[in-house]
Amino acid sequence: MEPVTQKRWQLRAAAPSPGMVANLGQALGVQNLTAQALLLRGIDSAAAGQDFLQARLAALPDPDLLPDMAVATGRLEQALLRGEKIAVHGDYDVDGITGCSLLVETLRQLGGLVEYHIPLRLKDGYGLSSDAIRQARDSGCELIVSVDCGVSANAEADLASELGIDLIITDHHQPPEELPLCLALVNPHLPDCRFPFKELSGVGVAFFLLVGLRRRLRENGYFNRHPEPDLRRGLDLVALGTIADIVPLGGVNRILVRAGLQLLEQGSRPGVAALKKVAEVKQVSCGVVGFRLAPRLNAAGRLEDAALGVKLLLGEDPQEAAELAGLLDDFNRERQQIEQRTLEQAIAALEEQGRAECCSIVLADERWHSGVIGIVASRLVERYHRPTVLIALEGTQGKASARSISGFHLFQALQRCADPLEGYGGHAMAAGLSIAADNIEQFTELLEQVAKAELDEEDLLPRAAHDGEVQLAELSMAQVAELESLNPFGAGNPQPAFVSRGCQVLAPRVLGEKHLKFDVEQNGCRAACIAFGMAERYQELSGEIDLLYRPGINTFRGNSSVQLQIADFRAAE
Repeated sequence: MEPVTQKRWQLRAAAPSPGMVANLGQALGVQNLTAQALLLRGIDSAAAGQDFLQARLAALPDPDLLPDMAVATGRLEQALLRGEKIAVHGDYDVDGITGCSLLVETLRQLGGLVEYHIPLRLKDGYGLSSDAIRQARDSGCELIVSVDCGVSANAEADLASELGIDLIITDHHQPPEELPLCLALVNPHLPDCRFPFKELSGVGVAFFLLVGLRRRLRENGYFNRHPEPDLRRGLDLVALGTIADIVPLGGVNRILVRAGLQLLEQGSRPGVAALKKVAEVKQVSCGVVGFRLAPRLNAAGRLEDAALGVKLLLGEDPQEAAELAGLLDDFNRERQQIEQRTLEQAIAALEEQGRAECCSIVLADERWHSGVIGIVASRLVERYHRPTVLIALEGTQGKASARSISGFHLFQALQRCADPLEGYGGHAMAAGLSIAADNIEQFTELLEQVAKAELDEEDLLPRAAHDGEVQLAELSMAQVAELESLNPFGAGNPQPAFVSRGCQVLAPRVLGEKHLKFDVEQNGCRAACIAFGMAERYQELSGEIDLLYRPGINTFRGNSSVQLQIADFRAAE
């Protein structure tokens, strides 16, 4: 199988009319390129534009619109009043780590007696742990609250009931047909959910649980006797988990992340400050969280114990935080080495198979570590643009991580391939599953059948989306700065990108062996360009080219100028 190098350049959505662009720009007081970018993101009214640009915490929806919220907050209030011990059960990824940390920290601030459990990836596997439920019972817990897991935990919910423990499940994953029987199930994807925004992260659901609980306690006079916590102080954790889980950064998530990024920038939490230091972070952005901070938090769960991440985020001693952050940094380096080795082995296996006509990828190997196969699956999707499932075999059993492409709903595909699976869960773009080694061949055939039925030739070419064609002269400093105000960028709110055609290449050079740096000129207007990771394409930089790029402002030695970050380029048409 050969890597996919060709990309389809496509406008992000149907082109808005010039009148629509002008009207929205005038209503919002923004320039045309900014108005066009907003329209292409579905923001087509002045009111929606104001909500997007202001992203005010006061605009967050009512938490009681989430299913079972009143039951969940009522039971938590009861536990606080009675002094009952509460167990919080998280998950081993960043979303689960931050969600667990947020619940533990805030419930303790409210006067709660709280312990927590994060499952070991290699020992316990994904989701609610039966052993953890028994341990909670043995330690005297009468209430368990899950975060980022539990919506498929039917057997575990039954166990909690048998042991006399009340279970509140908070989750954001797609619910199965048969739901677990528990005291409360808070999930925006449930069919009867009235909450207007469905794409919350696990830590986002946990945050709204706390908003609902605080309001209930306030109404019932709890804070006449106890200090009232400022929930805004936990938004750094919400931003970390939301960005790391790659949920869409529009609507409610945009509001939460925008506020949380400011707290991450301040770094007042000792664990965050220590993490930023080992990751050599100078300025926080969504990209920095996704590629520098989150991988280090994730590394503990992938190779060791994700509870170390919770300990780091909850810790108040800067020295201890520095030691924990250093440990996570070491785990991350080890993870990178294992990941690279696994990626090379997977590529070699695909080249040996030579199945160029396949619409999906399924690979299994006994050498693979289940903690890194999700990352490697993402790398293979980037390289081959196929839905990918990687299975780490241990004896007769396999644990798998799956990643998808746009237009192929992974969870729904697994539902259609469920017969050979022992368990699965996830959402449109990412999932996990367990399978017996003897069933891998059958599953491979079933997934390929589904992929062939769902995907056509165009779907198998990666789409490079942009916000329209522009002349370089339109990219003034003021216009580019205004575009950057649409931050935070990420899934669901990509950084604006544009196409400029017929640009003359000037002074191309390789930078740091991996990157390209060059200037372009179009109709007398010149701009600097940087193309990260494209050094092998140096020979293509000659004559006139068409560019697809993200404009930004580069500041060097006190001087600022517009710089184009190149996403793709090709010979001028």
